[in-house]
Amino acid sequence: MTPLQSTGPLAVGTQAPDFTLHCTPDQTVTLSELRGHPVVLAFYPADWSPVCGDQMGLYNEVLPEFHKHGAELLGISVDGSWCHAAFAEARHLHFPLLADFEPKGAIAKQYGVFRANDGFTERALFVLDKEGVITWSYVSPVGVNPGADGILTALDDLTARPAAGAAR
Repeated sequence: MTPLQSTGPLAVGTQAPDFTLHCTPDQTVTLSELRGHPVVLAFYPADWSPVCGDQMGLYNEVLPEFHKHGAELLGISVDGSWCHAAFAEARHLHFPLLADFEPKGAIAKQYGVFRANDGFTERALFVLDKEGVITWSYVSPVGVNPGADGILTALDDLTARPAAGAAR
């Protein structure tokens, strides 16, 4: 039997599926509890790989820019919370890394970015508005750091657009 293949990332305009994942062995983060803030979901293949380390390190450097928009950043991979803790400490990361560990890749599958044949996630980015709706997404080749420019542009666009129900 062939593993189910992803049909691609969730489309812009889609309500982001809610989830609760471990950020430490005894603490969790629930996406819906971040409503009221833009959220950046950064799915990445694995802790300790050179490209992932560079990508997460870059996001750590530009974290103040994300915070200027009131945005929360969440890194997500299929590694376990203990692995995340060691990786975050070694890289001095100041944002949560969430463990989509068991069942492996369950959340990545919901977002359409799990690579079943490889057992890890795509290098995928999603920007959610304050209501949890996907406003921007990007899937980078696994071996390429997508940088932060697209995220920052998406956050700028969110800040510039009128609030729902606001007079035009």
